Amino acid sequence: MTILPSTAAFTRGAAALLLLAGAQLAHAQAKPITQIPSPDSTIAAAPNEIEMGFNKELKPRGSSLTLTDAQGKSLANGKSHLSPTDSKTMTVGARKFGPGTYSVAWVAVAVDGQRTKGNYVFTVK
Repeated sequence: MTILPSTAAFTRGAAALLLLAGAQLAHAQAKPITQIPSPDSTIAAAPNEIEMGFNKELKPRGSSLTLTDAQGKSLANGKSHLSPTDSKTMTVGARKFGPGTYSVAWVAVAVDGQRTKGNYVFTVK
């Protein structure tokens, strides 16, 4: 069977697209899979720390987790850090705070260099 030049070109193009799609999947960004406290949750007492788990291993350099009040004041107790036993988990300590709505912002830099960020809120009764 003879393959026409236009069919061969199409086949090579389709193969290249499949390779690119596979490369994109291999370099997918880190995304949160656990968040404590949970987004949009209402909790009875202020937590001592904020913890997030991700689907990929993170680099400590560039990854961060912050906690702020409604006025934008930081309530973090120290700097955020990766767990020494699980580089997919990031935490930041929290100073004592009372009832209100609070924001968590995060930046995750995966070991492959992909950077993602996001934020969410939770409420303390």
